[in-house]
Amino acid sequence: MAAAAVQIPRQPDISYAPDYDNYLSRVKRRQENEKLANTLPEGFPTKLESDLVWDGRNLAETYDWNYVLTESDIAEIDEALRHFKSLNLGLGYITQETFPLPKLHATLREISKEVHLGHGFKVVKGVPVDNYSREDNVAIYAGIASHIAPIRGRQDYQYDGKPADVVLAHIKDLSQEIDPHKIGAPAYTTDKQVFHTDSGDVIALFALGEPEEGGQSFLSSSWHVYNELAANRPDLIRTLSEPWAVDEFGKRGRTHTLRPLLYFQPATDDAPERLIIQYARRSFTGYWGLPRSTEIPPITEAQAEALDALHFTAEKYRASLDFHKGDIQFANNLSIFHAREKFRDSADKKRHLIRLWLRDPELAWKTPEPLTDNWNRVYKDVKPENTVFPLEPTVRSASDGKPGKYE
Repeated sequence: MAAAAVQIPRQPDISYAPDYDNYLSRVKRRQENEKLANTLPEGFPTKLESDLVWDGRNLAETYDWNYVLTESDIAEIDEALRHFKSLNLGLGYITQETFPLPKLHATLREISKEVHLGHGFKVVKGVPVDNYSREDNVAIYAGIASHIAPIRGRQDYQYDGKPADVVLAHIKDLSQEIDPHKIGAPAYTTDKQVFHTDSGDVIALFALGEPEEGGQSFLSSSWHVYNELAANRPDLIRTLSEPWAVDEFGKRGRTHTLRPLLYFQPATDDAPERLIIQYARRSFTGYWGLPRSTEIPPITEAQAEALDALHFTAEKYRASLDFHKGDIQFANNLSIFHAREKFRDSADKKRHLIRLWLRDPELAWKTPEPLTDNWNRVYKDVKPENTVFPLEPTVRSASDGKPGKYE
Protein backbone atom coordinates (compact mmCIF):
# COMPACT_ATOMS: atom_id res chain seq x y z
CA MET A 1 0.00 0.00 0.00
CA ALA A 2 1.37 3.42 -0.91
CA ALA A 3 2.19 5.70 1.96
CA ALA A 4 -0.22 8.57 2.42
CA ALA A 5 1.12 11.89 1.19
CA VAL A 6 2.15 14.24 3.99
CA GLN A 7 0.49 17.62 3.69
CA ILE A 8 3.03 20.32 4.60
CA PRO A 9 1.34 23.56 5.73
CA ARG A 10 2.05 26.41 3.35
CA GLN A 11 2.00 30.16 3.80
CA PRO A 12 -1.25 31.70 2.48
CA ASP A 13 -1.25 33.92 -0.58
CA ILE A 14 -0.45 37.19 1.20
CA SER A 15 2.30 39.78 0.83
CA TYR A 16 3.43 42.89 2.69
CA ALA A 17 1.47 45.07 0.25
CA PRO A 18 -2.22 44.44 0.99
CA ASP A 19 -4.34 43.39 -1.99
CA TYR A 20 -7.99 44.38 -1.54
CA ASP A 21 -9.39 41.99 -4.16
CA ASN A 22 -7.41 39.13 -2.64
CA TYR A 23 -8.77 40.11 0.78
CA LEU A 24 -12.39 40.08 -0.43
CA SER A 25 -11.87 36.71 -2.11
CA ARG A 26 -10.51 35.23 1.12
CA VAL A 27 -13.43 36.66 3.11
CA LYS A 28 -15.93 35.10 0.69
CA ARG A 29 -14.13 31.76 0.61
CA ARG A 30 -13.88 31.45 4.37
CA GLN A 31 -17.48 32.49 4.98
CA GLU A 32 -18.70 29.92 2.45
CA ASN A 33 -16.47 27.03 3.54
CA GLU A 34 -15.86 27.48 7.27
CA LYS A 35 -18.06 27.69 10.31
CA LEU A 36 -16.91 30.97 11.84
CA ALA A 37 -17.35 31.80 15.52
CA ASN A 38 -20.06 34.36 16.21
CA THR A 39 -19.11 35.25 19.78
CA LEU A 40 -16.23 37.23 21.25
CA PRO A 41 -13.61 35.68 23.55
CA GLU A 42 -14.81 35.47 27.15
CA GLY A 43 -14.57 38.80 28.94
CA PHE A 44 -13.97 40.89 25.83
CA PRO A 45 -16.24 43.96 25.45
CA THR A 46 -18.79 44.20 22.67
CA LYS A 47 -17.95 47.90 22.34
CA LEU A 48 -15.27 50.22 23.71
CA GLU A 49 -16.34 53.70 24.85
CA SER A 50 -13.52 56.24 25.09
CA ASP A 51 -11.96 59.31 23.48
CA LEU A 52 -9.49 56.76 22.08
CA VAL A 53 -12.33 55.54 19.83
CA TRP A 54 -12.44 57.95 16.89
CA ASP A 55 -13.21 58.07 13.20
CA GLY A 56 -10.40 59.88 11.40
CA ARG A 57 -12.69 60.94 8.56
CA ASN A 58 -14.36 63.54 10.78
CA LEU A 59 -12.10 63.78 13.83
CA ALA A 60 -10.83 67.26 12.89
CA GLU A 61 -14.36 68.60 13.41
CA THR A 62 -14.18 67.92 17.14
CA TYR A 63 -10.48 67.62 18.01
CA ASP A 64 -7.57 69.95 17.25
CA TRP A 65 -4.52 67.70 17.37
CA ASN A 66 -2.04 70.49 16.71
CA TYR A 67 -0.15 72.58 19.22
CA VAL A 68 1.67 75.42 17.43
CA LEU A 69 4.76 76.68 19.21
CA THR A 70 4.61 80.40 19.99
CA GLU A 71 7.50 82.86 19.74
CA SER A 72 7.86 82.76 23.53
CA ASP A 73 7.90 78.93 23.41
CA ILE A 74 10.72 78.99 20.87
CA ALA A 75 12.63 81.56 22.92
CA GLU A 76 12.32 79.29 25.95
CA ILE A 77 13.50 76.30 23.89
CA ASP A 78 16.51 78.33 22.71
CA GLU A 79 17.37 79.20 26.31
CA ALA A 80 17.05 75.54 27.35
CA LEU A 81 19.36 74.55 24.48
CA ARG A 82 21.95 77.12 25.58
CA HIS A 83 21.71 75.85 29.14
CA PHE A 84 22.16 72.22 28.14
CA LYS A 85 25.16 72.99 25.93
CA SER A 86 26.77 74.90 28.79
CA LEU A 87 26.80 71.67 30.82
CA ASN A 88 29.08 69.93 28.30
CA LEU A 89 27.14 66.67 28.62
CA GLY A 90 26.35 64.02 26.03
CA LEU A 91 22.87 63.97 24.47
CA GLY A 92 21.99 60.95 26.60
CA TYR A 93 21.90 63.25 29.63
CA ILE A 94 19.03 65.39 28.33
CA THR A 95 16.26 65.44 30.96
CA GLN A 96 13.58 67.82 32.18
CA GLU A 97 16.22 69.20 34.57
CA THR A 98 19.07 69.65 32.09
CA PHE A 99 16.71 70.97 29.38
CA PRO A 100 14.42 73.17 31.53
CA LEU A 101 11.20 74.54 30.04
CA PRO A 102 9.54 76.18 33.06
CA LYS A 103 6.59 77.72 31.17
CA LEU A 104 6.15 75.21 28.36
CA HIS A 105 6.42 72.24 30.75
CA ALA A 106 2.75 72.40 31.82
CA THR A 107 1.58 72.37 28.18
CA LEU A 108 3.80 69.39 27.37
CA ARG A 109 2.49 67.49 30.39
CA GLU A 110 -1.06 68.10 29.12
CA ILE A 111 0.04 66.66 25.78
CA SER A 112 1.22 63.53 27.59
CA LYS A 113 -2.21 63.23 29.21
CA GLU A 114 -3.85 63.60 25.80
CA VAL A 115 -1.60 60.86 24.40
CA HIS A 116 -2.25 58.43 27.28
CA LEU A 117 -5.79 59.32 28.38
CA GLY A 118 -7.35 61.38 25.58
CA HIS A 119 -7.37 60.86 21.82
CA GLY A 120 -3.96 59.20 21.80
CA PHE A 121 -1.94 61.65 19.73
CA LYS A 122 -0.81 65.25 19.37
CA VAL A 123 1.45 67.18 16.99
CA VAL A 124 3.79 69.92 18.20
CA LYS A 125 4.28 72.19 15.20
CA GLY A 126 6.77 74.84 14.24
CA VAL A 127 10.29 73.96 15.36
CA PRO A 128 12.44 76.22 13.10
CA VAL A 129 14.65 73.37 11.87
CA ASP A 130 16.71 75.51 9.49
CA ASN A 131 17.88 77.74 12.36
CA TYR A 132 19.84 74.92 14.01
CA SER A 133 22.56 72.39 13.34
CA ARG A 134 21.65 68.70 13.12
CA GLU A 135 22.93 68.10 16.65
CA ASP A 136 20.98 71.06 18.03
CA ASN A 137 17.79 69.84 16.32
CA VAL A 138 18.28 66.42 17.92
CA ALA A 139 18.87 68.05 21.32
CA ILE A 140 15.72 70.17 20.98
CA TYR A 141 13.72 67.10 19.95
CA ALA A 142 14.97 65.06 22.90
CA GLY A 143 14.48 68.02 25.22
CA ILE A 144 10.85 68.64 24.26
CA ALA A 145 10.12 64.91 24.35
CA SER A 146 11.62 64.56 27.83
CA HIS A 147 8.80 66.74 29.22
CA ILE A 148 6.15 64.54 27.55
CA ALA A 149 7.59 61.07 28.18
CA PRO A 150 11.00 61.20 29.89
CA ILE A 151 12.24 57.65 29.30
CA ARG A 152 13.86 57.02 25.92
CA GLY A 153 13.88 53.47 24.55
CA ARG A 154 16.61 51.49 22.85
CA GLN A 155 16.15 50.96 19.09
CA ASP A 156 19.41 49.10 18.49
CA TYR A 157 22.10 47.43 20.60
CA GLN A 158 25.07 48.46 18.51
CA TYR A 159 26.55 51.43 16.69
CA ASP A 160 29.57 51.28 14.39
CA GLY A 161 29.90 47.61 15.31
CA LYS A 162 30.23 48.35 19.02
CA PRO A 163 27.74 47.80 21.87
CA ALA A 164 25.58 50.87 22.46
CA ASP A 165 22.09 51.96 23.45
CA VAL A 166 20.95 53.59 20.21
CA VAL A 167 17.83 55.62 21.03
CA LEU A 168 17.36 57.61 17.81
CA ALA A 169 16.42 56.16 14.41
CA HIS A 170 16.36 57.93 11.05
CA ILE A 171 13.40 57.22 8.76
CA LYS A 172 14.72 58.08 5.32
CA ASP A 173 15.09 56.51 1.87
CA LEU A 174 18.43 54.70 1.81
CA SER A 175 17.65 52.37 -1.08
CA GLN A 176 19.97 54.31 -3.40
CA GLU A 177 22.85 54.08 -0.93
CA ILE A 178 22.84 50.45 0.20
CA ASP A 179 21.93 47.12 -1.39
CA PRO A 180 18.09 46.93 -1.45
CA HIS A 181 18.39 43.19 -0.82
CA LYS A 182 19.74 44.07 2.62
CA ILE A 183 16.76 46.23 3.53
CA GLY A 184 14.16 44.51 5.70
CA ALA A 185 11.78 47.40 6.48
CA PRO A 186 9.99 50.03 4.36
CA ALA A 187 11.25 52.77 6.71
CA TYR A 188 14.40 52.94 4.57
CA THR A 189 12.59 53.09 1.22
CA THR A 190 10.10 55.33 -0.58
CA ASP A 191 7.57 52.50 -0.37
CA LYS A 192 4.16 52.75 1.24
CA GLN A 193 4.14 51.68 4.90
CA VAL A 194 0.97 49.79 5.79
CA PHE A 195 -0.79 50.22 9.12
CA HIS A 196 1.23 48.78 12.01
CA THR A 197 2.61 49.50 15.45
CA ASP A 198 6.21 49.88 16.64
CA SER A 199 7.65 48.75 19.96
CA GLY A 200 7.17 50.79 23.12
CA ASP A 201 4.53 53.06 24.60
CA VAL A 202 4.81 56.36 22.73
CA ILE A 203 6.15 56.87 19.21
CA ALA A 204 7.61 60.30 18.45
CA LEU A 205 8.50 61.41 14.92
CA PHE A 206 10.25 64.70 14.11
CA ALA A 207 10.21 65.91 10.50
CA LEU A 208 13.61 67.31 9.49
CA GLY A 209 12.66 67.34 5.82
CA GLU A 210 9.70 66.87 3.47
CA PRO A 211 9.54 64.92 0.19
CA GLU A 212 8.90 66.44 -3.19
CA GLU A 213 5.65 64.50 -3.41
CA GLY A 214 3.59 62.11 -1.23
CA GLY A 215 4.63 60.69 2.12
CA GLN A 216 1.43 61.63 3.96
CA SER A 217 1.30 60.45 7.57
CA PHE A 218 -1.78 58.48 8.62
CA LEU A 219 -3.06 57.48 12.06
CA SER A 220 -5.99 55.22 12.88
CA SER A 221 -7.65 54.31 16.17
CA SER A 222 -7.11 50.62 16.90
CA TRP A 223 -10.00 50.91 19.37
CA HIS A 224 -12.33 51.96 16.54
CA VAL A 225 -11.01 49.07 14.44
CA TYR A 226 -11.75 46.72 17.35
CA ASN A 227 -15.33 47.97 17.62
CA GLU A 228 -15.91 47.40 13.90
CA LEU A 229 -14.54 43.85 13.99
CA ALA A 230 -16.26 42.99 17.29
CA ALA A 231 -19.60 44.00 15.79
CA ASN A 232 -19.16 42.34 12.41
CA ARG A 233 -16.48 39.65 12.67
CA PRO A 234 -16.07 38.41 16.26
CA ASP A 235 -14.25 35.36 14.88
CA LEU A 236 -11.38 37.63 13.84
CA ILE A 237 -11.18 39.07 17.36
CA ARG A 238 -10.77 35.47 18.54
CA THR A 239 -8.05 34.92 15.94
CA LEU A 240 -6.19 38.08 16.99
CA SER A 241 -6.35 37.14 20.68
CA GLU A 242 -4.79 33.69 20.11
CA PRO A 243 -1.02 33.01 19.82
CA TRP A 244 0.68 33.82 16.49
CA ALA A 245 4.14 32.73 15.31
CA VAL A 246 5.95 36.09 15.15
CA ASP A 247 9.09 35.96 13.00
CA GLU A 248 12.02 37.34 15.02
CA PHE A 249 14.35 37.47 11.99
CA GLY A 250 17.20 36.06 14.05
CA LYS A 251 17.01 38.54 16.94
CA ARG A 252 18.54 37.12 20.12
CA GLY A 253 19.11 33.85 18.28
CA ARG A 254 15.38 33.10 18.06
CA THR A 255 13.51 32.02 14.97
CA HIS A 256 10.13 33.13 16.30
CA THR A 257 8.04 33.77 19.38
CA LEU A 258 4.41 32.84 20.09
CA ARG A 259 2.09 35.57 21.31
CA PRO A 260 -1.33 37.13 20.61
CA LEU A 261 -1.62 40.38 18.67
CA LEU A 262 -4.56 41.63 20.76
CA TYR A 263 -4.84 42.04 24.54
CA PHE A 264 -7.76 43.21 26.67
CA GLN A 265 -7.22 44.59 30.17
CA PRO A 266 -10.42 44.90 32.26
CA ALA A 267 -10.88 48.01 34.38
CA THR A 268 -9.25 48.05 37.81
CA ASP A 269 -9.33 50.44 40.76
CA ASP A 270 -6.32 52.21 39.23
CA ALA A 271 -7.02 52.15 35.50
CA PRO A 272 -9.92 52.05 33.00
CA GLU A 273 -10.40 49.10 30.65
CA ARG A 274 -7.80 49.04 27.92
CA LEU A 275 -7.29 47.29 24.62
CA ILE A 276 -3.84 46.85 23.08
CA ILE A 277 -3.04 45.63 19.57
CA GLN A 278 0.64 45.12 18.79
CA TYR A 279 1.77 43.91 15.37
CA ALA A 280 3.86 44.63 12.29
CA ARG A 281 2.58 43.01 9.11
CA ARG A 282 6.08 42.24 7.83
CA SER A 283 6.61 39.88 10.80
CA PHE A 284 4.11 37.57 9.08
CA THR A 285 4.76 38.31 5.40
CA GLY A 286 8.42 39.35 5.31
CA TYR A 287 9.72 42.38 3.38
CA TRP A 288 12.42 42.74 0.73
CA GLY A 289 15.69 41.45 2.23
CA LEU A 290 13.96 39.85 5.23
CA PRO A 291 11.53 37.22 3.89
CA ARG A 292 9.48 35.29 6.43
CA SER A 293 11.40 32.22 7.52
CA THR A 294 10.31 28.91 6.01
CA GLU A 295 11.46 27.17 9.17
CA ILE A 296 8.63 28.48 11.34
CA PRO A 297 4.91 27.69 11.20
CA PRO A 298 3.14 29.55 8.40
CA ILE A 299 0.25 31.77 9.30
CA THR A 300 -3.26 30.41 8.78
CA GLU A 301 -5.95 31.56 6.37
CA ALA A 302 -7.78 33.08 9.34
CA GLN A 303 -4.66 34.99 10.36
CA ALA A 304 -4.11 36.19 6.79
CA GLU A 305 -7.66 37.54 6.73
CA ALA A 306 -7.20 39.15 10.14
CA LEU A 307 -4.07 40.99 8.94
CA ASP A 308 -5.94 42.37 5.94
CA ALA A 309 -8.96 43.22 8.09
CA LEU A 310 -6.78 45.26 10.44
CA HIS A 311 -5.17 47.16 7.58
CA PHE A 312 -8.24 47.87 5.46
CA THR A 313 -10.43 48.79 8.45
CA ALA A 314 -7.70 51.12 9.76
CA GLU A 315 -7.35 52.61 6.29
CA LYS A 316 -11.10 53.26 6.06
CA TYR A 317 -11.17 55.24 9.31
CA ARG A 318 -7.75 56.90 9.14
CA ALA A 319 -6.85 60.50 9.90
CA SER A 320 -4.43 62.19 7.49
CA LEU A 321 -2.00 64.47 9.29
CA ASP A 322 -0.75 67.68 7.76
CA PHE A 323 2.80 66.74 8.78
CA HIS A 324 5.50 69.20 7.76
CA LYS A 325 9.13 70.06 8.37
CA GLY A 326 9.55 71.17 11.99
CA ASP A 327 6.60 69.16 13.30
CA ILE A 328 6.85 66.52 16.05
CA GLN A 329 4.18 63.82 16.20
CA PHE A 330 3.53 61.99 19.49
CA ALA A 331 1.28 58.90 19.26
CA ASN A 332 0.15 56.25 21.71
CA ASN A 333 1.60 53.09 20.20
CA LEU A 334 -0.78 50.97 22.31
CA SER A 335 -4.01 52.45 20.91
CA ILE A 336 -3.09 53.78 17.48
CA PHE A 337 -1.92 52.28 14.18
CA HIS A 338 0.29 54.40 11.95
CA ALA A 339 1.12 54.29 8.25
CA ARG A 340 2.47 56.48 5.48
CA GLU A 341 1.91 56.95 1.77
CA LYS A 342 4.69 56.25 -0.71
CA PHE A 343 6.71 59.32 -1.67
CA ARG A 344 9.15 60.84 -4.13
CA ASP A 345 12.23 62.81 -3.15
CA SER A 346 14.03 65.34 -5.32
CA ALA A 347 17.49 66.86 -5.21
CA ASP A 348 16.16 69.74 -3.10
CA LYS A 349 13.44 68.09 -1.05
CA LYS A 350 13.95 64.81 0.83
CA ARG A 351 11.69 63.18 3.39
CA HIS A 352 13.67 62.74 6.61
CA LEU A 353 12.14 61.85 9.97
CA ILE A 354 13.85 60.95 13.22
CA ARG A 355 12.17 58.65 15.73
CA LEU A 356 12.16 58.13 19.48
CA TRP A 357 10.44 55.36 21.43
CA LEU A 358 9.28 56.92 24.70
CA ARG A 359 7.69 56.02 28.04
CA ASP A 360 6.10 58.19 30.72
CA PRO A 361 6.30 56.32 34.05
CA GLU A 362 3.59 58.55 35.53
CA LEU A 363 0.95 57.71 32.89
CA ALA A 364 2.26 54.47 31.32
CA TRP A 365 -0.21 51.66 30.66
CA LYS A 366 0.39 48.25 32.16
CA THR A 367 2.41 46.11 29.75
CA PRO A 368 0.75 42.76 28.88
CA GLU A 369 2.89 39.87 30.14
CA PRO A 370 3.58 38.41 26.64
CA LEU A 371 5.03 41.80 25.61
CA THR A 372 7.26 42.19 28.68
CA ASP A 373 10.33 40.73 26.98
CA ASN A 374 9.96 43.12 24.04
CA TRP A 375 9.46 46.10 26.34
CA ASN A 376 12.53 45.15 28.38
CA ARG A 377 14.56 45.07 25.17
CA VAL A 378 13.46 48.64 24.55
CA TYR A 379 13.54 50.24 28.00
CA LYS A 380 15.55 48.13 30.44
CA ASP A 381 19.00 49.37 31.52
CA VAL A 382 19.32 52.19 28.97
CA LYS A 383 22.10 54.29 30.54
CA PRO A 384 22.99 57.90 29.64
CA GLU A 385 26.68 57.07 29.29
CA ASN A 386 25.92 54.31 26.76
CA THR A 387 23.30 56.26 24.83
CA VAL A 388 23.92 57.11 21.17
CA PHE A 389 21.96 59.54 19.00
CA PRO A 390 23.22 58.93 15.43
CA LEU A 391 23.28 62.28 13.65
CA GLU A 392 23.28 60.70 10.19
CA PRO A 393 20.93 58.03 8.81
CA THR A 394 21.83 54.45 9.62
CA VAL A 395 19.88 51.22 9.46
CA ARG A 396 19.20 49.12 12.51
CA SER A 397 20.94 45.78 12.75
CA ALA A 398 18.64 42.78 12.44
CA SER A 399 20.02 40.99 15.47
CA ASP A 400 21.85 41.78 18.68
CA GLY A 401 25.46 42.31 17.71
CA LYS A 402 25.15 40.23 14.54
CA PRO A 403 25.76 42.10 11.27
CA GLY A 404 23.78 40.98 8.26
CA LYS A 405 20.32 41.88 7.04
CA TYR A 406 18.93 45.29 7.95
CA GLU A 407 15.53 46.23 9.31
